[in-house]
Formats: sequence, structure tokens, C-alpha cells
Amino acid sequence: MRVLITGGAGFIGSHLADAYLERGDEVFVLDDLSTGSIDNIRHMHGHARFHYTIESVRHAATVAELVDQCDVVFHLAAAVGVRLIVESPVRTIETNVHGTEVVLAAANKKKVLIASTSEVYGLSTDVPFREDGCLVLGPTSKSRWSYACSKAIDEFLALAYWRERKLPTIIVRLFNTVGPRQTGQYGMVVPTFIKQALTGRPITIHGDGTQSRCFTDVSDVVAALVALMDHPAAVGEVFNIGSSEEVLIEALAQRVKTLTGSTSEIVHIPYETAYGEGFEDMPRRVPDITKIHALIGYRPRKSLDAILGGVIDYFRDAPSAAGRAETIPI
Repeated sequence: MRVLITGGAGFIGSHLADAYLERGDEVFVLDDLSTGSIDNIRHMHGHARFHYTIESVRHAATVAELVDQCDVVFHLAAAVGVRLIVESPVRTIETNVHGTEVVLAAANKKKVLIASTSEVYGLSTDVPFREDGCLVLGPTSKSRWSYACSKAIDEFLALAYWRERKLPTIIVRLFNTVGPRQTGQYGMVVPTFIKQALTGRPITIHGDGTQSRCFTDVSDVVAALVALMDHPAAVGEVFNIGSSEEVLIEALAQRVKTLTGSTSEIVHIPYETAYGEGFEDMPRRVPDITKIHALIGYRPRKSLDAILGGVIDYFRDAPSAAGRAETIPI
């Protein structure tokens, strides 16, 4: 099979490319390297079944040409990370919405999996979040919610293409995914905490640390993406992908400190200091994974400690990456 991955030089995209190459498929990657990195795919260079194009997903001619060469499409390209979203809302909205428009318009009956996000649940308190639950977003005056809204529009658009034009689409809402190659540069908490701990810098928690998250290893997420793409009953559906092992961010910082043997101080930074006045966060982010388990038997295999151990080992093996200052967790 020939697989196109937009955003394929990103954290999740590069692991997905690895999985398809290992399976014996041919992989085409499109990435403008705005948040992805050539380092994530450098080990694939020279592989006979690997091809990459450096260009924006909003470049319609390039997308159309690549789609024509492929059998299925994973659309992972997006503006990601709280820091980027807060500081560049125009880029966030244009990249997410227009990029998805371009991909769907070019798909021409080929199956497309759209990567959405747990952010779409917004301020909902109906935890754990079900795919058919209501979305509760904050006011438009706060750019924090532009990302959630743009990804919700992506979902509406993908489902409209399926219902009206019979384009086979699948939507996945990814919860906090963690693993090697992830950077804390745009607000990902685990690599940020681990880098801080390994270099002896303060481990910085935004807010009071009582917000909770559920973390899933990238290998479990990739396995689910591949299985959903292969399953005909996934078309036209929305699926949560994540873990139900919930942890407070304060407790996460303590676990990172213990597992790394770090002497770093744990400090708290007000949201207003980190992101500006009026910033709102989601207090809990817990997925209901009943639906995806029923279809493909999905259950995350790795515990939180195993996930953290893998990321710690990765940064210990790459001390230059661990040393970069990235202090914007969420």
C-alpha cells in the first residue's frame, strides 16, 4: 500500500511512517517543517520505499500530486501546542482549517484519516469524554479556544464530505500522546518536565497542578491509527484514542523527579504569567475508549511509569536535546 502522511516529519507522523515502512508499505511524507523536524525522519532517508516533500499542506497542487500517487491519506499536519495557539491564532486557524479543506478536496474517493484532538471537548465536565458528548468551548475573545474550534470545523468538514460526497473519512481525537522525538517547544508537558529534571532546572508547573491528564505512548497510538485505517467499519466515525490512567500534573512532576533522580525544585507559574491574562485550561481530560475498543480491541499497553521511563532514556541518550530550554508545559 502507498501511504501519504501530512505532517509526517512531526512526532506522531514520523512514528507512523516507521510503522508502515516496517510493514512493507511505501510511505510519502509531506511537511513544511514548521513544527516538525527533518531529524525525525533522517533515519528513513535512502530507504527505497520512503519519499518526502517539504511544502505546506495548504499548497493545493503539491497535495493533489501526492494524493494521486497514494492509496490512503493520514492528515496529521496542523498547528499544535498551546504557545503557538496563543501567540499565532491566525496561523492556527488558517493551517488547520484550510489545510484540511485542501486535503479533502484532493482526496478523490481515497480513504482519509483526520487527526483531531481532545481539545474539542473544551470546558465540558462530562468526564470521561464520549465521542457523542457535547462540546463546551470558551468565548471567542480568548484565542486559547481557536485551536479547538478549528479542529471541530475539520471534523464537521470531514463528516460532511463522507455524508454528501461519499469520501471515506475517519476522525480520531488524540489525547496526550507521549514518546521519543516529542519536543516540549510548543507546550508538551512530559518532555518539558523531563528535560528540566535531567538538566537540574526548576520543573515548572503552570497553574496549581490540580489539572489532570491521561498520557498514552506513541506506539499504542500508531497501532490504533493503522488498525482504524484498515477497518472498513471505521469510516464515517469519530474515535477517542488515549489512556484512562489519570494523573494530576503536580503528581506527574513528582514522578518525573523521582524517576530521573533529579534535585530540581518544583515551582508553580500562574497561567497569566505564562500565557497572558484570562487564559483558561481544561481541568480534566479523560477519554472514554469504549468505542475504539469495541471495534479494534484497542487498549493502551504501556503504563505511565513505562512511558516516562522510555522518554527519560531517550533524552539521556540525546543530551543535546535534553539541554534545550523549553519551559512552556501545559
